[in-house]
Amino acid sequence: MNLKQLAEQAADVYKENKKVEAVYIVGSVSRGWEDQYSDIELNICWTEPPSDEDRKVVIERMNGVIVHFNDYEDEEWSEVYTVNGVKFEISSFLTEEVLKRIQRVTKEFQVNIEDQCLAASIHYGVPLHGEELLDGLKAKVLVYPEVLSQNMVEAHLDLGEKWNHRYALIEREDWLMLYSLLTETQSKIMGLLFGLNCLYVHHPSYKWQKQSLNLMNIKPDDVNNRLDRVFLSSPDQGVRELESVIEEIKHLIEEKNNTM
Repeated sequence: MNLKQLAEQAADVYKENKKVEAVYIVGSVSRGWEDQYSDIELNICWTEPPSDEDRKVVIERMNGVIVHFNDYEDEEWSEVYTVNGVKFEISSFLTEEVLKRIQRVTKEFQVNIEDQCLAASIHYGVPLHGEELLDGLKAKVLVYPEVLSQNMVEAHLDLGEKWNHRYALIEREDWLMLYSLLTETQSKIMGLLFGLNCLYVHHPSYKWQKQSLNLMNIKPDDVNNRLDRVFLSSPDQGVRELESVIEEIKHLIEEKNNTM
């Protein structure tokens, strides 16, 4: 049984609860990016707060084993369980909270990454229950706002004071701090490119980086391989590669601004 079929089995149990308005697949499975390490990620929309029993009954019916079972936090309930060795990651939201978070992204143009991840999950989500509701939510996130694009670029363009000390870190052979800086800087580059390309960020740590970059039209040439070399080359070569990528992105930003 493949991951989608197993997800459909779980959705059949969730939808028996009248408080459940929609169930949809998110993450790598929803985008056709899954591999042998992938798990099943489901988002559940509820009309009212689910009880612990509401959430646990599905696990019991699926003969699942609880790994984590978390209380309400940051506007969601979450749990992780396994079924025959397959991991399920569940995020539950009140539908009214989903609408508020979409509003913050698409109407208030806030760059909050967690809200963007929810918007992305809706945009690419595969409905298993509540298709009409999900279609309505998809319509709300269909058009990526140009103001959000501008805000994303502005929020990620400042590389911070630590970037100015990159060569000092190389001279000192302070590798832990250097590679922490390179990772932080690559994350800012990804934020810039998501904004430039009018794509909602789908993961707070920019998981599936290569696949994401392949979707983008506005990007430096050969950017996947060049960002790889930042970590796979010698430290000074990696820093120079990153500098080159940054300069090209700044040029792309100027080009886009000039066409607006």
